[in-house]
Amino acid sequence: MIAETVLGRGDRAFDLYKKIAPAYVEEISEIHRTEPYVYSQMVAGRDAVRYGEAKNSWLTGTAAWNYFAITQWILGVIPEYDGLSVNPCIPSAMDGFKVKRVYRGDTYSIEVKNPQHVSKGVKKIIVDGKLINQKILPVFGDGATHKIEMGK
Repeated sequence: MIAETVLGRGDRAFDLYKKIAPAYVEEISEIHRTEPYVYSQMVAGRDAVRYGEAKNSWLTGTAAWNYFAITQWILGVIPEYDGLSVNPCIPSAMDGFKVKRVYRGDTYSIEVKNPQHVSKGVKKIIVDGKLINQKILPVFGDGATHKIEMGK
């Protein structure tokens, strides 16, 4: 998933995410024979006695890794040394999204609008009503909530 976002292929990245996210495989949860809302360590392959059965639920780092992939690479909200970078790589059909992120004591209320239906790239960033000419959102240090509007 992450590699696909680096290449700018948001559709492919999200398709890979959907193949393993519990919410997207609910219709086959009876085959998995595990909780439909939990990531499993593995799913038995075609040559296995119990093909499709999920193994070792609750004992995996998959949920944490997917949270990292979806938030920092698909939604593109990445903490950096100098501030908060927002560079989404989303499916082209997506109109946009909203996310709230607390970073170094400040709250960033971020709305990404995607009227042109592009996967990667941000054309403009507006912070608290003012256009900024930088790619990284600043650390405000005031503990307040800041409204971020981004256009693709």
